[in-house]
Amino acid sequence: ALALVNPNRLDEAAEAAVHGHLAAVGVAFLLVVALNRLLRQRGRFSSGDEPKLTELLDLVALGTVADVVPLTGLNRAFVTQGLKVMRQRRNIGLTALVDVAGLSRPPVARDLGFALGPRVNAGGRVGKSDLGVRLLTSDDPAEAMQIAQELDRLNGERRSIEAEVTEAALALTDRESNMAVAIVAGKGWHPGVIGIVASRVKDRLHRPVIIIAIQDDGTAKGSGRSMPGVDLGAAVLAAKDAGLLIAGGGHAMAAGVTLMEDRIDALSLFLNDRLSGAVDTASTGRALDCDAAVAPRAVNLHLVETLDVAGPYGQGWSAPRVVSGPWTAVDCRIVGEHHVKLVLAGADGARCKAIAFRHADTALGAALVGARGRSFYIAGRVKRDDWKGEPSAEIEVDDIAFA
Repeated sequence: ALALVNPNRLDEAAEAAVHGHLAAVGVAFLLVVALNRLLRQRGRFSSGDEPKLTELLDLVALGTVADVVPLTGLNRAFVTQGLKVMRQRRNIGLTALVDVAGLSRPPVARDLGFALGPRVNAGGRVGKSDLGVRLLTSDDPAEAMQIAQELDRLNGERRSIEAEVTEAALALTDRESNMAVAIVAGKGWHPGVIGIVASRVKDRLHRPVIIIAIQDDGTAKGSGRSMPGVDLGAAVLAAKDAGLLIAGGGHAMAAGVTLMEDRIDALSLFLNDRLSGAVDTASTGRALDCDAAVAPRAVNLHLVETLDVAGPYGQGWSAPRVVSGPWTAVDCRIVGEHHVKLVLAGADGARCKAIAFRHADTALGAALVGARGRSFYIAGRVKRDDWKGEPSAEIEVDDIAFA
């Protein structure tokens, strides 16, 4: 290689090292900006054909959010400005993807992570890896729509595979019930979904998790997710240095491993010995931080718009969590893929919708289903819901407490 461009290099200058939180797309964009500046200085754009790099910020925003890097510093600027570019619908492929995803309003940061990013990535996970590139570089609306529809189909397939692997992994976690770090392995699991499965299982167990897909040749690839206060990436690097892994690395909250199947048990013992103290400390101090308390009648679109001023929200800059109540459940039902949907009535006469994603078969879901006729408080995030084109406020439930 002529150059290794990485702000996290140990020999990097301090002024560049402050950008170590950038996603690869952000590093690539800054490289293009630097090259563009150099070409301008050399007179290459004297005829007025200099590219408008700001028009690429929609792609930079998408990659930044999809890569789950902190929305601070330059990342925050990229996403804020990139969303403005995206709303102009300049990129034919992104426009097709927005339409296929059913977004009836201008995209927000949350849409990049939950609606658009997963569809772009679905091609590489369960289909053809070039579909995302072809979509985002297409200048043919018909071709772009065809690719977007194929990615949407593959995303549905990915979700189905993900659900199957998640169910299988959860069924095996009882064997790991006494372990600080749950390491679960299975043959035939699709390696393209183990990262999101690890995230799902971690959220259920409230401890670090590594999901490992065992290959036919005896090698195994795993993806791990951690919890605040437990540096999984450093532990994985230590396991690699100890000779337990073929490859491995990551950061505090996520890591990846490649190893032989017969070293899985040794890896489990190593990580649990190294991290059990940190997990115990983090678990003891586990709490649900809330930013404000609001009356039921204050849960409305005005509150959503007020909170949006401090956006965009994402990794490292979470949307405010509020406590609201007392509420009673007027209606409660299971919808979609294991979600709990509620219609709430406040003691002050307010009405509101609420949803608890992926909680139909959890303790929280059981509490919500059994909450009819009882008074309770909700901790969650208030967001805009545009279902059927009728905007309203909705609470995304994190927890409840009965009054």
